[in-house]
Amino acid sequence: MVLVPTLVEKPTGEVVYGLGATDFTLEDNGVKQEIHVDDDLDTQPVSLVVCIERGRSSGLEFDKLAKLGPLLDLFTAGGRGEAALVVFDSEPVYLDAFSRDTDYITEDLQQLRPGDGGAAILDAVGYSVDLLEHRPPDHRRVLLLISESRDHGSKKFSATDLVERIGTSNTLVLSLTFSPTKANLIDWGKGNPGGSLLAPLMMAIAAVHKNAAREIASMSGGEYAAFTKEKGFQDRVDELASHSRNRYILSFHPSDLTPGLHTIQVKLNNEYNARVVARASYWAVNDTAGSTASTK
Repeated sequence: MVLVPTLVEKPTGEVVYGLGATDFTLEDNGVKQEIHVDDDLDTQPVSLVVCIERGRSSGLEFDKLAKLGPLLDLFTAGGRGEAALVVFDSEPVYLDAFSRDTDYITEDLQQLRPGDGGAAILDAVGYSVDLLEHRPPDHRRVLLLISESRDHGSKKFSATDLVERIGTSNTLVLSLTFSPTKANLIDWGKGNPGGSLLAPLMMAIAAVHKNAAREIASMSGGEYAAFTKEKGFQDRVDELASHSRNRYILSFHPSDLTPGLHTIQVKLNNEYNARVVARASYWAVNDTAGSTASTK
């Protein structure tokens, strides 16, 4: 089964509630699929990994990151979920294990020290997704990535590896980026799949090279935003937390079992004057019998 987190939002920022399967059309490689829609998200516990860059020039952002801890309850619905902390420079470090108590993460963020000259985003995301894949199966999996936009120094995961890894995971990735040059830009990522079977894979790999944080979020059905000032950072965290709790979960069993990257397009059957942010792709893999394809 493929899970497709889907946000439906009006231009005012108001989330559209109360939609069902008849309100959506979902296409897998251009072919319409039968879908199930679950909008009862607040009853599910959340497993959250906060993945933060500490390499390169990220030390300039530590004052903002020090205030992140109290905001994590927005993701875990007041302690009903669990959170863990991964920090990275040239390699990821599992700093705080999963816990309902986020005080340890708050303390570590307030004492964060600069790392080396690396920013191995691909390795850190791959590592974090693996942590989430081992959480209880009834938990929603959310990765909050806070980093610059481009990878510097990943060795274990290539762009191709990560396209496949995100494609086989049901993890929602939310990305907040800072610019080493302090460019004052806020950019939202949204998938726009299409074309031949090979072209989307090449486009996804190229996009990961260009802006890893944005493309990883887009592939998972998450969101991407940049920040420069402390108020902007806190506002973006608040917004992403709200959106992560208020996504519809569309699910389907693919009618086409061809292994490899599949593009997904989700549309509203009625406009509702709203935008749709949904998972852009998934990666189908053969099972041991070689007769089906699935995501993990």
